Amino acid sequence: MLDFNTLAEFSRANCVSICAFLVPANLIATSLTIILTVFRCPTHQIWKAVGIASTFAFIMVLHVYTWFIIGVVMAPTYILLSLAISCLLTNFVIVLFQRRRVNNPSLAHNA
Repeated sequence: MLDFNTLAEFSRANCVSICAFLVPANLIATSLTIILTVFRCPTHQIWKAVGIASTFAFIMVLHVYTWFIIGVVMAPTYILLSLAISCLLTNFVIVLFQRRRVNNPSLAHNA
């Protein structure tokens, strides 16, 4: 069975290594979604990139919330949370833009 307390303790105990992976993973995955959108790649590739990037960002939000639960309120927690939220918002905007581009053929050729 999945125990939240054990996962939260693991997250806090391995914070440096988790953040050392998640920060570049968020930046690279979100940058990839932007690049795929700019180069007008197929929708299925963009959706895969958005899914991966959003997963990394959501995991980072959960990781930061484990620190908030025990009362750690410092600049790094807010910086990491703002990075994760900005990555999530960027991916959400890309999904909206991609849907609008697919539904409006004039945007696909003129923009």
